Amino acid sequence: MSGAITVHDTAIIGAGFAGLGAAIRLQRNGIDDYVILERDTRPGGTWRDNTYPGAACDIPSRLYSYSFAPNPDWSRTYSGSAEILSYIDAMVAEFDLARRIRYRTTVTGLVFDEAEGVWEVSVADGPPVHARTVVLASGPLSTPGYPDIRGIDDYTGVRMHSAAWDHDYDFTGKKVGVIGTGASAVQIVPELVKTAAHVSVFQRTPGWVLPRFNPTVSDRTKAVYRRLPGAQRVARATWFAGHEAVALGVVWASPATRVVEAVSKINMRRQVPDPWMRRQLTPDFRAGCKRLLMTSDYYPALQRDNCRLITWPIARISEKGVRTVEGIEHQFDALVFATGFEVSKQGTPIPVVGRDGRVLAQEWARGAYAYKSFAVSGYPNLYFTFGPNSGPGHSSALVYMEAQIEAIVTAIHTVLDRDLALLDVRADVQADHNADIQRRLRATTWNSGCQSWYLTADGFNATMFPGFAAQYVAQMRGVDLSSDFTAVARRNAPVAAVAG
Repeated sequence: MSGAITVHDTAIIGAGFAGLGAAIRLQRNGIDDYVILERDTRPGGTWRDNTYPGAACDIPSRLYSYSFAPNPDWSRTYSGSAEILSYIDAMVAEFDLARRIRYRTTVTGLVFDEAEGVWEVSVADGPPVHARTVVLASGPLSTPGYPDIRGIDDYTGVRMHSAAWDHDYDFTGKKVGVIGTGASAVQIVPELVKTAAHVSVFQRTPGWVLPRFNPTVSDRTKAVYRRLPGAQRVARATWFAGHEAVALGVVWASPATRVVEAVSKINMRRQVPDPWMRRQLTPDFRAGCKRLLMTSDYYPALQRDNCRLITWPIARISEKGVRTVEGIEHQFDALVFATGFEVSKQGTPIPVVGRDGRVLAQEWARGAYAYKSFAVSGYPNLYFTFGPNSGPGHSSALVYMEAQIEAIVTAIHTVLDRDLALLDVRADVQADHNADIQRRLRATTWNSGCQSWYLTADGFNATMFPGFAAQYVAQMRGVDLSSDFTAVARRNAPVAAVAG
């Protein structure tokens, strides 16, 4: 490798929550030679992209934020996307991260140079970036996903995805079709019915819905949090404990699951008086098998005079609308796809080539796997945020992400401090870990028979972690670099041990 090439200590791919959190923790650990590669023109990740009407988080803001960057000024219990994006901007400003972000930089591939111990990061329309370590923080919810429906490209009206909202389009007086009834749809539909002439909601599978109470936070409470940071830590811990209790009902099928289902049914009976509609909205799977839906507005919206729930399966999309299997064509001015994201449970979001030319997409062809979700054998010095089997079913993604980041920073620190060419997780340790994960997943609700984005087409769960959030945090604190990894010095001399 030419001496004229700049080699950074770390390249971070993505300027969403994960990438920015990793940057903050690297800085606080004395690692300042890093670069953040972001394909868009501003930070924010999924919260930059998801600006549809009603977009909000279904986890309390006190918990959906970093413990090392607390925000005493959340306006509500559950914040909307604009406020979350403002929090992200505040982190960028407070920790002076903008100087390290390269916008309009789309990463197209990663190749590891084993002799040099350096990753080459290819980017579109520019020279490659070189770094000794890489944090792949592109996130699982970054690429809009469209359903596999015949004729989807034939539609000639306005078509938009919830993650690519067209704010210039005026829905006033329009006939609108909404495909999808998941977490985004239950936020979008209550907003659309306020302005559209008519909204048709196409439901393939109903979900378990729990009410969401979202009171405002008083100025007095905000002042207490600002003056007494410990009070905010207590509030965060309280929310954490409450969500851990929910795990008993949604991660595993238990008597607590019946409680969750009973609360959902009581909520439905209170909000939906019509028995036939209640029947249409009642799932045929256990609560937790798919993501719980948190909303107090969706059921009332479905019963508005200008809204209709359609449960007939979609046969195809036509030039003017949606044709269902009973032969009716529903015509619309606009179609909204609230159909989630392309989550990489198989293959990789970008090509990754590791030691001896091995290709990660090929190894993940039947389902992604990793060592404790953040490192993969054969791809040294490469670390994942929100990697395989790190998804929460009941708690904040940022709790899991924060634990991953701490393990990643420790590993990067080790590579740099010990001047290692590579730090590679042992294949046998990785295999044992994943065998245990898959064994534990068999007992969870996610693997109980329903179809969800958590699973691959053949039922392999590469997404979720089978346990409490506290167990995941303990798992990441238990990363043992001395026994679970192989280390090689930059001069290719084996290193006997690595400090954990």
